[in-house]
Amino acid sequence: MEPIEGKMAETPSSLTVSTKLERIAKLARGRPQEALTTLAHHIDIDWLREAYRRTRKDGAAGVDRQTAEEYARNLEDNLYSLLHRAKSGTYVAPPVRRVDIPKGDGSQTRPIGIPTFEDKVLQRAVAMVLEAVYEQSFLNCSYGFRPRRSAHQALAVVQHEAVKMAGKWVLEVDIRKFFDTLDHGHLRRIVQQRVRDGVLLRLLGKWMNAGVLNDGAIEYASVGTPQGGVISPLLANVYLHEVLDDWFERQVRPRLVGRAVLVRYADDLAVIFEREDDARRVLEVLPKRLARYGLQIHPEKTRLIDFRRPDRRPARSSAGVARARPDTFDLLGFTHYWAMSRKGHWVVKQKTAADRLRRAIKSITNWCKVNRHRPVQEQWHALKRKLLGHFAYYGVIGNLCSLREFGFHVRRAWQKWLSRRSQRGQIAWDQMSRLLERYPLPEPRIRPRLVVT
Repeated sequence: MEPIEGKMAETPSSLTVSTKLERIAKLARGRPQEALTTLAHHIDIDWLREAYRRTRKDGAAGVDRQTAEEYARNLEDNLYSLLHRAKSGTYVAPPVRRVDIPKGDGSQTRPIGIPTFEDKVLQRAVAMVLEAVYEQSFLNCSYGFRPRRSAHQALAVVQHEAVKMAGKWVLEVDIRKFFDTLDHGHLRRIVQQRVRDGVLLRLLGKWMNAGVLNDGAIEYASVGTPQGGVISPLLANVYLHEVLDDWFERQVRPRLVGRAVLVRYADDLAVIFEREDDARRVLEVLPKRLARYGLQIHPEKTRLIDFRRPDRRPARSSAGVARARPDTFDLLGFTHYWAMSRKGHWVVKQKTAADRLRRAIKSITNWCKVNRHRPVQEQWHALKRKLLGHFAYYGVIGNLCSLREFGFHVRRAWQKWLSRRSQRGQIAWDQMSRLLERYPLPEPRIRPRLVVT
């Protein structure tokens, strides 16, 4: 849960860059309908030093296998060379290294692209410029990969609006393989509506056409942007701002009869409607809107949910059939459902989604299996970090039972694979209890409730 740029203190050059960022933001605010043509001149050696400072140093290496530590040994010369190549147009974007990670229940994988470290630094430098421009245009409904915004803020808004509207109707939308199908032609057109600086556009084009190294062969595609790149989340937000956010705010919302609230985190989104007819109209037109930009909704994962509060639902349908409890919906790894509070009020609670919990337990079990030969103290430190990371994200009010279940399975998995270090290594639970007294694992933590303004 640390910031992307890590815990490094600011440098004197950071203040210079901050001044430039404020200048770019002020220029973008003052010209909301114009395309900005002079931006790349802000990127100088101080800018690259700040971009290097904000780049994670513990990430995986790219195709050149160069680590951050190796790059830092000759940092100044490397940054000066990078600046010259970027400004002169001789910079060659290396292909990204593809790695497949488990997705959902583990039966599918998600491709992740890993750029080289130098490419990450330059992408960070360009992203800083574009972020200062586009933050002036992005709407409040967008929460993914933006400064001072988080997934927990998006979840708090969904919870607040669902309670405020007594649930009503929730449109859960899943865009099929968004990062793999993002159209480069549409993206270029959307970016050029706001940015027409030749240096920046040339670099963006090089990253789009860099290719992906997969099983020793470089693959090139006219669609898609690799997940894992520094610039990719920002480009995704720019794309979806045009496709969804601005369209919903300017064209859809004025035509609705009741209230509607859109909440989007990257390509994960949900829309809460006050009226069913409004929800069905949007569900009908949404696929056509996405198709104009080369996107598709997932027909099985996109659904309209009757999320009306239990006491607001008719006891029986028009056919005389008893109605079931309200459906639930998932967003950002949490299942949202109606429950009664301790004071006797209906509230929307959030718990770890079942597939996310299974995946987390499976991942920790596999880790204990693979690393069972390591010293116990080393395993203990790693498990503590994993538990604290899980609790930091899923530790919301009302989710204590799921957190405790995860902690229980972590302890059981640790006991199981410690017992298999040798044929005579069986550890009984009373022995494990004594070991946990010496090496205690963290207990669940609940985050304070975020206040929605």
